[in-house]
Amino acid sequence: MPDRRATKHSTHPLPRRRVAFEYPDNWNPAWIPAKPEFAYAANSVSLMMPYAEPHFIRAVRHYLPELEPDLRQRTKDYIRQESQHHAEHKRLNELIAQAYPKVSKVERRMDRVFDWLWRRWSRPFNLAYAAGGEIISFGIARWTEKHLGDLFDGAEPVATTLFAWHLAEECEHRSAAFDVYEAVDGSRLRYAWAMLVGLLTLGSFTWLGTFTMLKQDGRFWRPVTWFRMFRWSLSLAFDLLPTMLVSALPGHHPSGFTEPIFLSTWLKQFDPKTGTMPMWQGPALSLPGGHPGGPPPAADPR
Repeated sequence: MPDRRATKHSTHPLPRRRVAFEYPDNWNPAWIPAKPEFAYAANSVSLMMPYAEPHFIRAVRHYLPELEPDLRQRTKDYIRQESQHHAEHKRLNELIAQAYPKVSKVERRMDRVFDWLWRRWSRPFNLAYAAGGEIISFGIARWTEKHLGDLFDGAEPVATTLFAWHLAEECEHRSAAFDVYEAVDGSRLRYAWAMLVGLLTLGSFTWLGTFTMLKQDGRFWRPVTWFRMFRWSLSLAFDLLPTMLVSALPGHHPSGFTEPIFLSTWLKQFDPKTGTMPMWQGPALSLPGGHPGGPPPAADPR
């Protein structure tokens, strides 16, 4: 048996960016007026974050004592990034739940499913689930970047900035959980199976949450709703499935994937002194040298 602990891993640093997003009092959960269906889908993904990301954290933290010092430190940095992600999404989810009370049923199902995964499946499987989940997130980030102008034109700036920040950091730490998995197990068959389960979990809860919000807003039976939803789903599948397949091939490492240039460049504008970053402006996120549109997120007082 090869020594998994000697497996090479990423050395790219994972900085902690302290941010806190503040939403206007009249914040609208359908925060993309031209395409509310996509806002509902994004909201549904947000609802999952306080359950999925703590699950990922729990899976990698279980193996911290077994890791080499440098990989252990990078994994701790990954845990800090993930912890802030689900904390910020939880704030957004409170606003979503106020407008759509029935999503609480969806959240309870999420809680039960992730609890079941941890209790009923092995620790290596849950670690593979986390590693595969990060690759799925990375694939979604790459697809989103390709369609930024189309999907987010006219979108509310704070929610858009939250998702852009999250997706950019998903690209940044795409190999973090994978490196832990390679160090302690490394079975590509287990990884592929766990990643497929992750895709089914993510897809099911995204559709379920979206349907819940569509029904309350009376958009469920509109033809344009279904046309847009299936068009986006098909487009995403053509991008995401090849990424998942390649990531499961023997010898492949997530660092071999091309990082989305726009999101990574935008993330560099984060100001660590004030805890602010460029906000959404018009049909595209502001690039270096551009004027941020709207107020920046409030500095994290911690």
